[in-house]
Amino acid sequence: MDLKTVIRDVPDFPQPGILFRDITPVLERPDAFRAALDGLADLISATAFDKIAALESRGFIFAAPLARQLGKPLIILRKPGKLPGRTVSVAYDLEYGSAALEAHDDSLSAGDKVLIVDDLLATGGTAAAAQLLVTRLGATVAAQLFLVELEDLEGRSRLAGTPVFSLVKYSGDG
Repeated sequence: MDLKTVIRDVPDFPQPGILFRDITPVLERPDAFRAALDGLADLISATAFDKIAALESRGFIFAAPLARQLGKPLIILRKPGKLPGRTVSVAYDLEYGSAALEAHDDSLSAGDKVLIVDDLLATGGTAAAAQLLVTRLGATVAAQLFLVELEDLEGRSRLAGTPVFSLVKYSGDG
């Protein structure tokens, strides 16, 4: 299935001049969601990893069923103040501000190989922060996996040295 025909383009959202790639139609169609999950699993079939780390919040949507399907533990990387235990945090800059990610300090350990999963790779700031958080916890990033990649924003370049897989790629106007 060509998921580009399912993903909706929303011009001028969240502000004028931005073309938003809306994945909610993929989630609303069981056949498309299944195709997305199967496609993501196929992309990383040759990648060795022990655990899956999901980025809040839309990364959870894809990482959780993948973890179940592949029989891997699911680690969640959340916004500050959302996890009840002791955490490790990484702050990072966004285009219009800053943010942070946290994980439980006992979620990962030395020797763990981690697949990081999110819905979209744009500028790479959040993905780079996730990578830093995983390594601060002593683990190694085996790869990063995305449903959608906006190639013109060159987010992949911020993840140098890490294999990056994306199922749907957009460059220029499409």
